[in-house]
Amino acid sequence: MSVPAAAPHLPSDPGMNASPHFSPGSLPRRMAAIVYDCLLLWGILFLAGLPLPIVPEHVREHWVVQTLIQVYLLSTCLVFFGWFWTHGGQTLGMRAWQLRVVGADGASVTWRSAVIRFFSAMLSWAALGLGFWWVLIDRQKLAWHDHLSGTRLIRLTKSRKF
Repeated sequence: MSVPAAAPHLPSDPGMNASPHFSPGSLPRRMAAIVYDCLLLWGILFLAGLPLPIVPEHVREHWVVQTLIQVYLLSTCLVFFGWFWTHGGQTLGMRAWQLRVVGADGASVTWRSAVIRFFSAMLSWAALGLGFWWVLIDRQKLAWHDHLSGTRLIRLTKSRKF
């Protein structure tokens, strides 16, 4: 006698329900969430950069210091996205546009997957956004960074209460 397979577990959020069929997030929703997140990230990077003028200008001009500053700001971006993706699967922009990132099996995103997703999303942008446009021709509606990180961006639907 066989036991039926359980539906994939999805991270829960009061008032939201994700279909076990993983309805993919559309390109316009993805882009809208990115715009929201960029506005928030701009503010965070502004705050993260406040201590930088303390470093004397002649020191800041050295290539090693400039590289360290760039790594610091890139790390700030990674922590921003990684923390949201691993703690509920939603950035604020994704929450506004009812999107959530989950693992391929519907489980929560791990830090390993979040790091791979972050850097492969940079690859998607570096190819003039082609990695994002890929959702328009992909059978599963996945972007390059979804494929490379083993994650999925799904659209959430409001649960109906009768």
